[in-house]
Amino acid sequence: MQEGPDQSSSLPDEAAAQYPGFLTVFPSIMLPMFLAVVDQTIVATALPAIAAATGEVTRVSWIVVGYLIASTIAAPIYGRLGDVFGRRRLMFVALGVFIVASLLCALSPTVELLTSARVLQGLGGGGLMTLSQALVGESIPPRGRARYQGYLAAVAVSANTFGPVAGGYLTQHFGWESIFLINLPIGLLAVGLTLRLPRRKAHRAHEWRADPYGLVLFTVTVAALLLGLERAQHADLNSLPLAGGLFVVGLIALALLIRHEDRTASPLIPLGLLRMPAIWRSDAMAACHGGALVSFITFLPVYLEVVRGTSPSQTGLLLVPLTIGIGAGSLITGRLVSRTGLTAVFPSFGFAMVTCSFIAIALWAPLMGGFVFTALLLWTGLFMGTVMAVVQVTVQSASGLHRLGEAAASVQFSRSIGAAFGTALVAFLLFAVLSWKSAEAAAAFAHMVEAAGGAGSAFAGPHAAAIQADITDAFRAGFLLMAGFTAAGCLIALFHPLRRI
Repeated sequence: MQEGPDQSSSLPDEAAAQYPGFLTVFPSIMLPMFLAVVDQTIVATALPAIAAATGEVTRVSWIVVGYLIASTIAAPIYGRLGDVFGRRRLMFVALGVFIVASLLCALSPTVELLTSARVLQGLGGGGLMTLSQALVGESIPPRGRARYQGYLAAVAVSANTFGPVAGGYLTQHFGWESIFLINLPIGLLAVGLTLRLPRRKAHRAHEWRADPYGLVLFTVTVAALLLGLERAQHADLNSLPLAGGLFVVGLIALALLIRHEDRTASPLIPLGLLRMPAIWRSDAMAACHGGALVSFITFLPVYLEVVRGTSPSQTGLLLVPLTIGIGAGSLITGRLVSRTGLTAVFPSFGFAMVTCSFIAIALWAPLMGGFVFTALLLWTGLFMGTVMAVVQVTVQSASGLHRLGEAAASVQFSRSIGAAFGTALVAFLLFAVLSWKSAEAAAAFAHMVEAAGGAGSAFAGPHAAAIQADITDAFRAGFLLMAGFTAAGCLIALFHPLRRI
């Protein structure tokens, strides 16, 4: 397969006759994407209520981790099956799994059953995210895809921010079960909207055969690595041996997976596609972007409360400019790519500007006033929004029409893995710096992280100023590491081979 812009004649040449209207395509792909992304974060504010109802405080985090692992595993599976059997058809399957799992979550009386239902829900959610991205490539000509991918990126960011707010409101007024029951009517509406998508014949470039051995190895690889990362983020040295063991298992499974997929006739993981320079560089950009953005959003609330002394309500307001910036940046970038056909130049510049922002936050944020800091968050978000739409358009153009699902899945998978690794590395660095400086500061910081940033009001004592200074230094190192992620993304974008579609 030749690398370069989408050479498939079926879509671009017939665009004038078959190009569906905005109101036909966008709602049909937007709502499934929104459902899948919002369920990654809507549970966060409901965890205390779930723990109180079930009496299982120590295991409640598995409700979040189970969804993350399952959705990461599901992404390439749905991508592959969508290419073979049709993405519209697979969207109905993913919506059905998601809706049934949401009902099971609401009916679960224990954390164990709820975690199992969340895993099933993640298997549906991962498909919704991947298929939504691929359906853009299937329904829209190459130039128009950038604009739609920008819309989807804005929806994803909005859903990430909306999730905790909606979860807190629903839990407070209707009980924690309502955060899952609300998915039923919205999911059924998504089914109705999916019916409006044009029917297209599935393209089977090769005879499809199941790859059960590859599926098992891939599941073990993802589960072991993500569980190892989850353990490594804890500020407890006793968890490090378990984390190390999980990493070893994951790496061994990964080596076996690569060897197997290279030899099988119908591989689950398209290694040939992933070896294309335009594909793997785009996936690497997605991983750098995910690592920087998710770690920034994860630790920024704690930083604002501890270092800048903001209240939880003020912290929420300060996140709004970041969210608006990412959404606006995604929309603007999508339109610019659609008009000019240029691709890699936008994330090259965007990554460079975000790197400068992280360095500025690391070195001078404690000296900034509220207005300047808010403006810097808006600026950071604006250039953070220059990446994901370009990445999706690039991989879809390089892969060709018949492998859109595999290409979209590779981006979703890379971003998830990058986010997990990036957040774990920043957490490890924060705790390492604090442990080196002060055991008391490390313990205080661990308590705040466990409380999701809600322990700032209790942060007092004779050594409060010294502890706060140590935490400020640790965050300085953390922001510089985030700058390292975006600097790596900038270098990858600068040498990207596919620069125009």
